[in-house]
Amino acid sequence: MITAIVFVHAETARIPEVASAIAEIDGVSEVYSVTGTIDLIVLVRARHNEQIADIVSDRLNKVPGVTETETHIAFRAQSKHDLEAAFSIGYED
Repeated sequence: MITAIVFVHAETARIPEVASAIAEIDGVSEVYSVTGTIDLIVLVRARHNEQIADIVSDRLNKVPGVTETETHIAFRAQSKHDLEAAFSIGYED
């Protein structure tokens, strides 16, 4: 599975509706409204790079209110959640 992290700039007045529209796109797993120089961080997951390109270029970028995107492809994942799951096998509270 390939994960892309997409930084989204949106028209300020439309951020909530832009976030909702992006969240409805197949392949988008999470949308975060954030502080700082970008408005939204979007996680996209797909099996092939071509699918990432389709999701970002052909759908996400065309959501009304999106003004700019910057896409980063993840090449290695290290998650506290994954480590907790691995070490909690057989453990009960």
